[in-house]
Amino acid sequence: MTLTVADLKRGEKGIIKDISLDEIPIKLFEMGCLPGNEVELIQHAPFRDPLYLNINGSFLAIRKETAMHITIDVIDQNEVLL
Repeated sequence: MTLTVADLKRGEKGIIKDISLDEIPIKLFEMGCLPGNEVELIQHAPFRDPLYLNINGSFLAIRKETAMHITIDVIDQNEVLL
């Protein structure tokens, strides 16, 4: 199953794997929404749209429809880094 930014739960983090270039505004690329960057769901508005995200230190809100075009690998919060 492919996970997207829209699938994140509050406080959960992921690494951006792929982005649908046709569906994402260029402004998001300029703000750091690029493959390999970390994304965290800070909060979601009522009815889960829009989503408030932290992408490499840039805070932004995007529509759920847009978030569905950004695939991620979820970071395991319980994983211990050595």
